[in-house]
Amino acid sequence: MEKTRSFILTLLDFFYPLVKKFMPKQTYYYVACGGGNTLLGFVLYFISYHYILHKDVLDLGIYAMKPHIAAFFISFIITFPIGFYLSKYVVWSESYLKGRQQLLRHLLLVVVFVLMNYGLLKLFVEVFLWWAMPSQILTTTIIVFCSYLAQKHYSFKN
Repeated sequence: MEKTRSFILTLLDFFYPLVKKFMPKQTYYYVACGGGNTLLGFVLYFISYHYILHKDVLDLGIYAMKPHIAAFFISFIITFPIGFYLSKYVVWSESYLKGRQQLLRHLLLVVVFVLMNYGLLKLFVEVFLWWAMPSQILTTTIIVFCSYLAQKHYSFKN
């Protein structure tokens, strides 16, 4: 795990001089790690929505998920552990909280943001009748701002 962390930090530190004037290093780490994970989430969402689900409802027997919601959950299953790893070991590595406490707090906030994502997606796609991908991008943008503050001051405070 340390080798992966070291590699990521080395890579991020190489590019940091380009944005040093605009943001502190920890904010840059958050933007880079969160942005990379978010980009991965968009790619997974797109692939899930178009090629796995074929824009069809996912019938789970007891519940049928609309494709834009199912694609979000498929993406989430992969990006959640990656996001926690990057947050814990790269972005907020100075946090004094224990790993279990960080994970529980992170999970709690993620659940809040998943519900927020769900609600905003439902609103944008089903009420406003916007396309799914732009709706997901706007939703993610809103959540990123909220998430940064919550992670910094709650999940990984130092």
